[in-house]
Order: sequence, then structure tokens, then C-alpha cells
Amino acid sequence: MKITGLDQLSKQMKQLEKFTKEIDGSIGEVSFNPFDAESIEHAIVEMENLIDQKSESYLSNSLIVEIVENLKETYRQSIIDKASAVRVNADEDTLE
Repeated sequence: MKITGLDQLSKQMKQLEKFTKEIDGSIGEVSFNPFDAESIEHAIVEMENLIDQKSESYLSNSLIVEIVENLKETYRQSIIDKASAVRVNADEDTLE
């Protein structure tokens, strides 16, 4: 029995290790106005672009492509959650 594909898997794993080191810490910073939907959307797009820039060398690696999509969704949700939290706090402050 011959196992094939291990060279490709090994290459993908090395790329994955390199990619995770590159994004360890900070991918980048974005700022936005939590009261402005367009500003929030712009921050999401900007963050996705930063992630794309970090991953552009690895687009042929399906493992990294999947991680990139998950990162984008995680950061998207984080931006939305932060904006929502600021708006809720602002609403609570006006009620007092």
C-alpha cells in the first residue's frame, strides 16, 4: 500500500505554520464610528482587506483559505459587537 499526497500536505502544513506566525498578534487596526452604519461597514471591508493582504501568498492552500474565511467572519462580528456595545452604553447613559 502506497500513501500519496504527503508531500502536498507537508507543504500545506509548513505554509500554515508560516501564515499563523505572520498573523500572530495583530493583523492591523481599523477605526470606525459606532453610530454610523457606513463607517462600520467600511471598517469591516478594511479589516477583510488587511486579512487578504496577509494571506495573498497562500491562496492555493485550502487550509489557509478556510482559516481566512473564519478570521473574516470573526473580525466582522467583533466590529459589529463593539459598535453595538458602544451604542447600548450610550443609550443607557442618556436614560440616566
